[in-house]
Amino acid sequence: MGSLIGELEERRAAVQARVDELERRIVVLTGRLEAERSRLERLTVTRETLDELAAEGVDVDSVAGAPAAREPVNVGQVVGVQTVMPWREGMTSTDLPPVCRDIVDVVDDAPGPVQAKQVVPRIGLPPRTSKIETTRSKMKRLVERGWLDEDAPGLFAPSARGAPAGPAR
Repeated sequence: MGSLIGELEERRAAVQARVDELERRIVVLTGRLEAERSRLERLTVTRETLDELAAEGVDVDSVAGAPAAREPVNVGQVVGVQTVMPWREGMTSTDLPPVCRDIVDVVDDAPGPVQAKQVVPRIGLPPRTSKIETTRSKMKRLVERGWLDEDAPGLFAPSARGAPAGPAR
C-alpha cells in the first residue's frame, strides 16, 4: 500500500508545483495589467484635457506640435545604440528597445532566476559565448535601470517594479 500512497504524493506534489507556477504568473500578469491600466488612464486624461482645451479655443495642434517645430540637432549617425530608460511607475517592457523587451519578458515568464545562457536561445540568438556575454551585459544594464534584479551573481529575476503585494515572485 506504500507505493500507492507514494504515487498519490508524487501526483499531489506535481499538481502543487503547477498551481504555484500559475499563481506566480497571475501575480506577474496582474502587475503588468495594473501598469497598462495606469498608462491607459493617463492617456485618457491627457486626451480629455486636450479636448477641453480645444473646446475653449486653444489651438491644440500648434501647442502639441511646438517641440517638433524646433530645428533638429544634427548629431551624426549613431549605429547600434539603444537607450534603456530607467524604470518608472507605469512603464512596461513595451517601453524598452526590442532586444531588452524580449529579455525582460523571458525573465518575467521564467519560473525562477535565470542565467544569460538560458535567455539567449529564448530570444532567438545562437548559444555562442559572444551572444551570451552581450546578453549578460544587457541584463546587467537592465538591473542598473531597475527593470531586473540580480539575486546572486549571474542570476537574474523580475524586478519588484510596481508589483502588487502578494506571494513571492
